[in-house]
Parts: sequence; C-alpha cells; structure tokens
Amino acid sequence: MKRKVLSIILAAALTGTMLAGCGSSAKQETPAVASDTGAPVSEQPAESSATQTGTSGKQTDGKNVPELTSEPLTITLWDISTEDPGKTTMEEAVQRFMADYPNITINQVHQQNDNYKQQLVVAMSSKQAPDMYIHWGGGPMAEYYKSGFVNDMTEMFNTYDHPDFIDAAVAQSTYDGKVLAIPFGGLSGCDIFYNKTIFAEVGVEVPETIDDLEAVCDKLIEAGYVPFALANGSKWTGSMYYMYLVARHSGNEEFDAAYTQEGSFTSDAFIWAGNKIQDWVKKGYFPDGVNSLSTDDGQDKALLYDNTCAMMLHGSWQVSGIRADNQEWYDENIGVFRFPEDSEAAAKGVPQDVEIGTAIGNGFSFNCWNADGSVDQTKLDACYVLATQYFNDDAYNQRRLDNGTIPSIKGFENTIDDANMKVVADIFFNASNVQLWYDQYLPASVTEVHKNCMTELFGLQKTPEEIGQEQDAAMKASLAE
Repeated sequence: MKRKVLSIILAAALTGTMLAGCGSSAKQETPAVASDTGAPVSEQPAESSATQTGTSGKQTDGKNVPELTSEPLTITLWDISTEDPGKTTMEEAVQRFMADYPNITINQVHQQNDNYKQQLVVAMSSKQAPDMYIHWGGGPMAEYYKSGFVNDMTEMFNTYDHPDFIDAAVAQSTYDGKVLAIPFGGLSGCDIFYNKTIFAEVGVEVPETIDDLEAVCDKLIEAGYVPFALANGSKWTGSMYYMYLVARHSGNEEFDAAYTQEGSFTSDAFIWAGNKIQDWVKKGYFPDGVNSLSTDDGQDKALLYDNTCAMMLHGSWQVSGIRADNQEWYDENIGVFRFPEDSEAAAKGVPQDVEIGTAIGNGFSFNCWNADGSVDQTKLDACYVLATQYFNDDAYNQRRLDNGTIPSIKGFENTIDDANMKVVADIFFNASNVQLWYDQYLPASVTEVHKNCMTELFGLQKTPEEIGQEQDAAMKASLAE
C-alpha cells in the first residue's frame, strides 16, 4: 500500500463512510470464562507453524505472535486517558510490554478528549501522526484509512493470536472488509440510571414504553422531583436523548439515510425526536440551566446524590464513578433500565432493540510506514503485539471490569457481579444493532455542528427542522470534500 498525502481539507472536515461487517475468519485466542478473580485464565495454544517470540519470561511466550525486533525501536502512542482510573490502566499495559521488550520504547502521550479528533487530523495534515493511536471507529476511522494513515491489519488478524472479540466489536473495527483497528476499551452501553428509593416513594414502576416514561416523569414532578439529571454543557450528553428517540422511532434506517444524505436529518424520526425533547424541556423534565451544567464536573451526578433528580440517561461507565463516590448509597438506591420503546413505531414493525453505545469503547489503529511509503513491518509487528496482548491481557481486562467496563471479548459477560452491569450486559448482548454515539461516528466537522445543535435544541433556540437543516448542510459539505 502506497501512502497517500492527506490533503489540507482534511484538517477542516472528515468525510463519513459507513462501516461494513467483517467477513474474515480470524485465528483467535479463546479466553476461559473466568478464574475466581473474574479474569480469563487461559488462551488458545499457538500453532506449531507460527512464528514465536523466543525469549523466555515474556507474557507472549507460547503465543502465536510476530517475533519482535531486538534492535532499539521507539513507538509514539496517543490516547485520551488523562485521569485515573483510565490513565493508570493504560500506562500499566505499556509498562508490562516494555518490561518484556526493553529494547522497545513506547512514547505514550495522553491527549485531552475534547479536542482529540481535531488534534489528530492536524497531526496527520502535517505528517506528524503517531505510530499508534486510539479512536472510536465509525466514519473518521474510514477516513483515516482512505487518507493513508491506517495500516490494513486483515492478514495479521487472520494469522496471529488475538482475543476472541464479540462480532459487534470486530464489525466496528472493520471498513470495506478490512480490519483497521484492535478493540481494547470494552463495551459501553447507554441506559437510564434511576433512584429506586424515589420510585418506591412516588409509587411508580420502571417504564417499558415512552408513554409510560412520560407518565412516570409527570408523577415525579408532582412529587417535587426533577425527572432527569442532565448536564448538557458538554453537548454530547443531550445527544443521547436525541439518538435514542430517533432509534426507537425508526431503528437505524433514518440515521443511515441521513448519514449518506440519501435521506435527511429533517426526516420524520428526527423531527419527532426533537419535538419530544423540546416538549420535555417545557414540561420541566430537565434541570433549569441544563446547557450550563457540566458532566465533566459531575454536576449531573450531584443532582442524583442530593435527590433533586430521579433518573439519569448516561453511559455505563457511570457505574464505577457512582460506586467510587459512595458504594453504600449506590447499592441502596441505584438501578438501571433500557431506554423505553416507542409503542406506535413497534406496532408498525420498527425494531425496538437498537441500542446506543459502543462495542469497542476505543480501537487502536496503526500508522507504520517507511519513507518510501511501504509498510514498516518491524514497527507494525510491535504495535500489533502491544495492542492484542497487553491492552487485552488478564491484568488490563480485570482493570476494565473493576472500573465498570465490560471487555468486548466473548465470555466476559459471565464474569460480572454488579447487578446493574448485568442488566447493561444483557441489554447489549441481545441488541440487534448497536449505534455508535453520533459525536464519535459522524465526521469531525459534522460532529461539531451536531453538538452545537444539541445546545440549540435543549435551549429552545431553534426548531427540530432548523437543526436538521444545519446537520444536513454540514453532512453535504463533508461528503463533497
């Protein structure tokens, strides 16, 4: 593969492209279901014909992995783990690798999440992209590949050991039949956390339909509670409501059409979702000043803790955060349920088991090239081993479980002991489709427009039709480039 030079317009916008499922049959490591600590305890033995690492004492010994260089080598890695527990988890994986391969130095750079995609595009435009970097899959991953900053790992994935990833994770790491990323972040589902004590006090049950949800919200307001803790200063938090309402009203059909612009962000499901949100804002389902509250500062959780709000739609990573803040309060009060169904859409045959979240959390892609545009196989081999054997090893996966994230590896759903995470896992593993967060799936330029539209929507500044037109214009511009 000859590397193409990324045009300057990529710094302004990335074009979106739909992901395709992976049709290859990989040679996979099969983790045992669990040891008594909850971590996998064994992996598939290497085939005798494979190239093996030969030095004793490495945790890759006996694995079917590439033999890595004994010469000095430096790899630059970008991630977005600037705070614990993620920062320590990422650094420990790198330290385990460098302990086994002391001749290889990993220059690990922690980037801030908010501007990460833009920073990555700028680095690519200036030919300073890292050798190994994280992303969320979706349209941007496809564009990184088409612009020459992703190595095709299909052959390696089919040849060497790697964890037995769930099918959805492989699909989210694949484009045009090519494996372009190694999953490592784990499953993150989006569901509604609720205060069981408040629900019992008010006398309401977990809702199964959106009509039921609205009835619960009305009763909560009558009892003096704000239904939802939402801090939309970050914008993507409000997007979760928008995404779920669109998905419940149309499955993935209308979003897929809007993404390619064969349809529109002003189609029925988007207008219905926007109108529903603005109706909820007017009814008081969200806190006052919702667009000025920050989820990064925990202001949404604080509204749960002081019993101002009874529910919070959020990612499953909130489990570890709430438990860490107050395990006793969490155990006594917090439950979780899936976003309710649209009964009218269901009656028309619209699938109601499309969920919002990610099957990979993050993926690692590799940017390993020689000056002449050929693949730097020495560096690529090291990146592959680091991503598959250290960011997905027993220690890393146990850390993920401890922090409330389910590794996207078959068998790990059976290791969960938290009741709420069991609910999330059951919802996730039974979904017909998992729609990646819009702000991660959409091209970078469209993402910014989409997030700004969420401010306008929840602030009642623009109508659903107007924000749909804004998103259409951004998508058309991105596709044109």
